Amino acid sequence: MTAKAPSRRAGTSPERTAGLALAVVLALAPGWAAGKQSDRDQPMNYTAKYTEAYNAPNTVSTLRGQVHITQGTLVLTGDEAKIHLDANTQIARVVVTGKPAHIEQLDDNGNLMQGDAATLDYDNINGIAVLTGNAVVRQQGRGEFHGDKLTYNTQTSLITGETNGQGLVHGTFLPKNKPAAPPAKPGH
Repeated sequence: MTAKAPSRRAGTSPERTAGLALAVVLALAPGWAAGKQSDRDQPMNYTAKYTEAYNAPNTVSTLRGQVHITQGTLVLTGDEAKIHLDANTQIARVVVTGKPAHIEQLDDNGNLMQGDAATLDYDNINGIAVLTGNAVVRQQGRGEFHGDKLTYNTQTSLITGETNGQGLVHGTFLPKNKPAAPPAKPGH
């Protein structure tokens, strides 16, 4: 069964997490593009083995078994998903659990962002994904980040990471590819 509900996103405001025992805020270097902006204007479609779906204000639809959700280039997969509709029947939030729950999205330059965690809480209004439990976010050709909890803003590419206990957040920034040197002229 496939159901469509309208989707909207309001303007974004930076999300700050207070009281982090160990936090790393990685303001990504220029050239790191955000999620594809046209995705917010696309319908959200899903497939699952089981569906208990509502298209009514302030409801939560449940999907179970091989959950696959798409909205433009945004893809969410996992074992179970809860789709939260707001008072205007807009998709406000999608919470996916799995082994792992997975998110991926292309940016406006065609670069792929992928993330995996035990739980993925996606704020569809603001384009913010919170990955919790053995979380990893990879950006094609740019790097990857690991932590107990990673918050990824798909519109600005800001990643915030934190760990529980004595663990550490791990990140890798890949160097930008340098253009190839022009070939040498024969005889010079």
